[in-house]
Amino acid sequence: MCLDFVNTLDDRFTDHPKELLNDYVDLARFAEDTGTLSDQQVDRLMTRSMQDPEEAERALESAIRLREAISNIIYAVVRKRPLPAASLNLLNSNVQDAFQHLALMPVKRQFVWTFEMRLDDFFAPLWKIARDAAELLASERLEFVHACALNTCEWLFLDESKNHRRRWCDMTKCGNRAKVKRFYSRNKKAATS
Repeated sequence: MCLDFVNTLDDRFTDHPKELLNDYVDLARFAEDTGTLSDQQVDRLMTRSMQDPEEAERALESAIRLREAISNIIYAVVRKRPLPAASLNLLNSNVQDAFQHLALMPVKRQFVWTFEMRLDDFFAPLWKIARDAAELLASERLEFVHACALNTCEWLFLDESKNHRRRWCDMTKCGNRAKVKRFYSRNKKAATS
């Protein structure tokens, strides 16, 4: 989920990035689409965002700061560059906030982590995103996170293919575009030779 969250800034490395989180409703919809929050929580938050737009805007700004911190960290890892300390500090701060709302809940003969939260807390989506980012960064799965090989995309994705050699975030979109581009480039070179 945290990779999808980073990808809410589309065309990140172009001259014209596209922000997909333009208001709190967009953040709430992201939380709904990714299963971060229940439908009931999302409905309450959307209603409350109309009643308290300043607090909703504050939460959205925090979400965007968190997204950029996660982005900076993961792209640094993927590109084997030094970790940005300020981004790591911001993520850690969000993780600490998240853990204040975590509790163990018995399920059958085991326990699971669950978030204890008010239904109308604007910052609730951030807790699950921060926790997901921390779990990814602390896991062996991190080595299978890649940036899309299409230079106009560069979305982050988790490569769960058998050989872990996937190059594109989505084979039907970016993979196909890259192959078509290569095909035209080869044919153009052959025609000029």
